[in-house]
Amino acid sequence: MPGMDQERQELGRRERDILALERRGFSGPGAKERAIREELGLAPVRYFQLLNALLDDERALAHDPVTVNRLRRVRDARREER
Repeated sequence: MPGMDQERQELGRRERDILALERRGFSGPGAKERAIREELGLAPVRYFQLLNALLDDERALAHDPVTVNRLRRVRDARREER
């Protein structure tokens, strides 16, 4: 099937949209959750599940290394605090 290899190598629109949302700054409490619901149509809990999986996806790292590495550092720091 043509394009199957390409699909495995490139992120889907939802994954790219999640990374784009993570690059933005949010002004106040609840602003990010509101954007997640309104722009992506996801419950925040589901969003963070997808985001966490994305951080371990090499395609995400290739697509946006700065954002993925920053989020990996935050995640690792939180894990060490527990």
